[in-house]
Amino acid sequence: MTIKVKYFLFVGLIHALITYLVFLLLQDQKVYFILSEILIIISIALSVQIYLAFIRPLQFMANGINALEDEDFSVQYLQTGSLELNQLVEVYNQMIENIRNERVAIQEQHFFLQRLIQAYPAAIIILDYDDKISELNPRAVALLEKKTQELIGRKLQDLEHPIAAAIIATELGESQVINGKGIERYKCEIAEFIHRGFKRKFIQVSELSKEMLAAEKRAYGKVIRMMAHEVNNSIGATNSILNIGVDYLEGLETEGQEEIQQALQLAIDRNHSLSQFMRNFAEVVRLPQPNKELVSIVKLLRDVARYMAPVAQEQQVEFKTAFLEAEGQQAILDPQQMEQALVNIVKNAIEATGQGGIIRFEIQIDPLTIIIANNGPGIDPSVKDQLFTPFFSTKVDGQGIGLTLVREIVMNHNATINLETRVDGWTYCTITFLNNL
Repeated sequence: MTIKVKYFLFVGLIHALITYLVFLLLQDQKVYFILSEILIIISIALSVQIYLAFIRPLQFMANGINALEDEDFSVQYLQTGSLELNQLVEVYNQMIENIRNERVAIQEQHFFLQRLIQAYPAAIIILDYDDKISELNPRAVALLEKKTQELIGRKLQDLEHPIAAAIIATELGESQVINGKGIERYKCEIAEFIHRGFKRKFIQVSELSKEMLAAEKRAYGKVIRMMAHEVNNSIGATNSILNIGVDYLEGLETEGQEEIQQALQLAIDRNHSLSQFMRNFAEVVRLPQPNKELVSIVKLLRDVARYMAPVAQEQQVEFKTAFLEAEGQQAILDPQQMEQALVNIVKNAIEATGQGGIIRFEIQIDPLTIIIANNGPGIDPSVKDQLFTPFFSTKVDGQGIGLTLVREIVMNHNATINLETRVDGWTYCTITFLNNL
């Protein structure tokens, strides 16, 4: 039974009893009886007014609660004639105004945070209470190499990706440098935040490759410039002395003259080789910024294949191309620099493959990727992480600058390079262009 029913039942019984008593006592005194009935009617009216005065705040509170449950913070009430109710209306309206303002501020902050996460250059991964991926930005999607719908709701250990495995190995509150494919290096950090009273994790994976390689280039660039200065100065003076010796011996007829001249000429030639050796190092440091233009990728690869064909024929290496789907594909790049990089890659592939080997040239469209694969013996896992390190070479007479130069050219074209031997036994060198045509 509601309060309303109880109240009117009580008031009705009281007034019915009073009416009955008045009838018994004053039925012979009509004037007093009529006055008593008027007073009873007035009492009933006052009882109704008192009920309304008490019930309106309850109705007001019930309506306010319904509005809060519906998350409708636009409802406000007008002032009434009741002082007490006006005070309640004023408090409610102020509360709703504060809630609405805070809600708008929170929504604006949430929208800004979402936009910031989406535009953030580092990979951001947010986990739910069960350590499943609930949100991630485009950089994280690209890093994990899957579509967004394939990642949401999954745990990192279920992704079977080397980056995900490295993230799992990172302790909460710590950061570590992890290796990606090719030359990529990343800094992984894991932290916690409180959401609805419970802890959740978020992961940030920042690329360090460009910063690390820039610092590395500054370091070895300084060393190379110093070495080139000292070596070239010494070579110039030494060659002058040797040439004087050669010229002097030409005017003499002494025993062993020819052998001495040959020895001096050998020293001169060796000095020239040393000078060329230093110039090769200096090319990496002095590499200019690419002069980009619109280039046909198929034509670029065909030109490289034609240029390297004689070298391949000498080693009995077969070239195979697969460009049918990429005909007409273009990219904005420096054709001279990219050709130089591809020539270095093909030259290494020919040397690695040996006689009877096969080198495949392929192009993938989305994203634009150049692939040069060979069926050689593959890359030794112990040296895989050092392949792009300056001055490192697996060849006895190697200088270790070929892949360093390739790396510089590729990075200057906003591209990534990866060199790996896959399970099919083929070694793939892939150059993937980011934000290109």
